[in-house]
Amino acid sequence: MKLIGIDTGGTFTDFVLYDDGALTIHKVLSTPEAPERAILQGIRELGLGSAGLRVIHGSTVATNAALEGKGVRTCYIGNKGLADLLTIGRQARRELYRLEPAPQPPPVPAALCLEADCRLAADAQVAAPLEEAELKRLLAEVERLRPEAVAINLLYSYLDPAMEQAIARVLPPGLFISLSSEVLPEIREYERGIATWLNAWIGPRVAGYLERLNAGLPGARVAVMQSSGETIAAPQAARQAVRLLLSGPAGGLRGAALAGEAAGRRKLLTFDMGGTSTDVALVDGEPKLTSEGRIGPYPVGVPMVDMHTIGAGGGSVAYLDAGGMLQVGPESAGAAPGPACYARGGDRPTVTDANLILGRLLPDAFLGGRMRLDAAAARTAMQPLAAAMGCTLEEAAAGVVRVADEQMMTALRVISVQRGLDPREFVLSCFGGAGGLHVCALAEALEIPRILAPVHGGVLSALGMLGARPGRQVSRTRLGLLSEADPMQINRELDELAEEGRLALEREGCERAELSVEYSLDLRYRGQSHTLNNPWRGVAGSRAEFEMQHERRNGHRIHGEVELVNLRAALKAPPLVFELEKRPPAPAPGAAVSQTAVFGAADPAAVYARQDLLPGQCIAGPALITEQVATTWLAPGWRAEADIYGNLLLDRHG
Repeated sequence: MKLIGIDTGGTFTDFVLYDDGALTIHKVLSTPEAPERAILQGIRELGLGSAGLRVIHGSTVATNAALEGKGVRTCYIGNKGLADLLTIGRQARRELYRLEPAPQPPPVPAALCLEADCRLAADAQVAAPLEEAELKRLLAEVERLRPEAVAINLLYSYLDPAMEQAIARVLPPGLFISLSSEVLPEIREYERGIATWLNAWIGPRVAGYLERLNAGLPGARVAVMQSSGETIAAPQAARQAVRLLLSGPAGGLRGAALAGEAAGRRKLLTFDMGGTSTDVALVDGEPKLTSEGRIGPYPVGVPMVDMHTIGAGGGSVAYLDAGGMLQVGPESAGAAPGPACYARGGDRPTVTDANLILGRLLPDAFLGGRMRLDAAAARTAMQPLAAAMGCTLEEAAAGVVRVADEQMMTALRVISVQRGLDPREFVLSCFGGAGGLHVCALAEALEIPRILAPVHGGVLSALGMLGARPGRQVSRTRLGLLSEADPMQINRELDELAEEGRLALEREGCERAELSVEYSLDLRYRGQSHTLNNPWRGVAGSRAEFEMQHERRNGHRIHGEVELVNLRAALKAPPLVFELEKRPPAPAPGAAVSQTAVFGAADPAAVYARQDLLPGQCIAGPALITEQVATTWLAPGWRAEADIYGNLLLDRHG
């Protein structure tokens, strides 16, 4: 069996092929205008045919469509009087103290928002029936507006979806239709409505992309990574676009967990720096999930890996703002033209150009030597910035790196310190093509004593795809006091959710007997709006777990009633047979292949090829450790030890 993990990023598309126990890694420049082209190119360059190939893919199509506002023409149908629900939202202001905030465009233009004259009450009783005449009127309105997709979000539809289903049945064939009772059957009509609209708005884009990808890979079995870290078969993924918004980053966290387990490091503070952005998250054996994530300005209520993202990556552009302050990102040079050193027409300085000027990147070692970096172009691009700052090229480059580091340190504090967690209790794990160049500085700033630089860190998201497994996250609202809940009734409803997930996974070919299931509850103190997710351990056990978690997260407990909000079932199939390769024995430790000057280091840095390092071999900084898809800068005062899988374990010395 040939199994390939593919991660489409903003700059590069990464491939990790697992064939008969051996791993092969590969990178090609992404083709954002048609992402499938880069995928098909990489598969051809690997010499693969598609027949019998199993593909697990992390896609940015849904993410990019949402962030760039490139969804399709979509109608939104709500209850009478609630057509402007998504526009009003939670009335939260982005800039609290700005007296005249800039107006924001509504998610759905008013002309495309329709009202259905019907109403379900909070007790699931019909307060206003949906008449046949109303269905005909809605059909006529949709035919007049001629959308490509329709999002239907009626009040209390999670209690009874019949009205939403009736509207969907009368709409013209060929429309992409999303029902809130299917996308997110939970309370909070605004969040449910946004998720339903996002699913409809970007759904045709995702469906079209997956159709083109499948057509280009005849005979292959294609699965897509979901934002929750499990996979879904491509035909089903086309209807679940909103669950693919963190598809690629979820693969990175799965890969980090895989490498951390192999290295005996389960508690990780992860730092994924790619070409366009940086993602930070916590992994404690498994990636953490949240139902309060966001994509751009919109809340996304479906389960996704809990991470914080900033617009700072290797391709982030550096510039001086109107006040003369050095800024880095969020604008990125992307894959085309890319950083100036890629020699593809870029002429503005980026973080990658800065690292090359500082000597932390070697022009002949990028992508294993397949792509030579143009140092002269990087210096030319940096020169105007250095002149405006009144400093040397190297000092300007060092400033660019420090600003990028500060942004990433802030992100790491958001995911740890601001949640009551001490980052020093975690191992900082760096990956992504640029992560290893910045990790020592970040660890020093946060006083983190240990670093894990995973094997194949430059393509870890693609590697993580291989370790993922099919799964479903299924939920349902059940509002009431926990103390008054009937445990047997909760068990019955959880079993119903699990059955829904089992049926979906069986349609993908999973064996029912091999599926595992975990039950959990969303709980809150009565009067609160936000919830915490806890394993279902009976009424008393779940309350105790919730109060412990609440105190750890918020610093206190409340003497009051605990309210049950949502029931959740997480189902997973067995993972595919995949293991990290162990390094074969070698006659002698790997020796430095050369030395190079690095700005800011008093001594020359030794250059090592990562694949030559033996298990247990230790090297001291300053050093550059190169590999096909990444470079690790081992700063002075740090040392690195290779393990049997090729992971690098870094700690302070001296």
